[in-house]
Amino acid sequence: MSLHLIPATEAMANLNQFDAILDARSEGEHAEDHLPGALSWPSLNNEERIKVGTLYKQVNPFEAQKIGAALVARNIAHHIETHVMDKPRNWQPLVYCWRGGKRSNSLALILGQIGFKVHLIEGGYKAFRKAVVEDTPRQAQRLHFQVLCGPTGSGKTRLLQALAQAGAQVLDLEAIACHRSSVLGLIPGTPQPTQKAFDTQVWDALRAFSADRPVFVEAESKKVGNLTVPADLMVAMRASACLRVDLSLENRVNLLMEDYAFFTQDRALFADRLERLTALRGKVVVEGWQERIERGEMREVVTELLTVHYDPGYENSTGNNFVNYAKAPLITPASHSMEHMLTLAQNLVQAPQ
Repeated sequence: MSLHLIPATEAMANLNQFDAILDARSEGEHAEDHLPGALSWPSLNNEERIKVGTLYKQVNPFEAQKIGAALVARNIAHHIETHVMDKPRNWQPLVYCWRGGKRSNSLALILGQIGFKVHLIEGGYKAFRKAVVEDTPRQAQRLHFQVLCGPTGSGKTRLLQALAQAGAQVLDLEAIACHRSSVLGLIPGTPQPTQKAFDTQVWDALRAFSADRPVFVEAESKKVGNLTVPADLMVAMRASACLRVDLSLENRVNLLMEDYAFFTQDRALFADRLERLTALRGKVVVEGWQERIERGEMREVVTELLTVHYDPGYENSTGNNFVNYAKAPLITPASHSMEHMLTLAQNLVQAPQ
């Protein structure tokens, strides 16, 4: 048998060296969060885990363990028959469960008995989660950021996408969070990840960056939708050099009409989301916007949202939170088109840092 117990920190440092990362927890636990790239190989699925847990509490641990053992054996056999038969002798998986207990040990033991070199995370996912939380500040502090600032609709997200295409290092927090970071920032049909999954994905992105080149990131508030940006990452971003993206009001409206087309195509959805602004703008103003939406005056409403709601507080908010915003160089894309954003991105990547 070839079974190696390793600390979570060692597993994190060597994630890319394993041939597979196997999550022996239930599919529900896996969906909440998992190690980057982990495959869901439940030793007990959602329903089975509940069944065994209920037996454990309501009958006794011994009866629960007998039923659990039969279910685990059956599930592991299925995983082997489905996924392992084609694996060579030198295949090396990393295995974990919630605390590094029976579910992962059972899977790791059988894979080790077959002859594979199996690594098992000591303390399981719980230890990994703790290590991610502790390591994220270090990852944030070793990097230097270039923060893209600019009012709503100025093209910061498009420029980030263009920078990634041009070969720059890019941390797109809104993409990770599945949210566009405003009261209207939800993406229909795309739920946000859990906070734990968001934290893991941010850590995974940070660890991949080289400290020798800047990391471009968009200026964000502490929350992106319902998710909180790691505190030490926010501190690092707010102390970093800034670039201000400037577009004309007309181009900003054009961009928002394109990027938020789902609102212009669904008047009821747009009107419903504007209800969130009632506390800030008052019932009369919001109802006025909703009436204009019903009449199809989308462009006019978007223009007024920018000038009345978003723009007034942006300068003060960004200036107060990002210490280098006042002296940020101004960058001016020729238009909101991706073609012009790519040209600007290529210039930024080639410029000396």
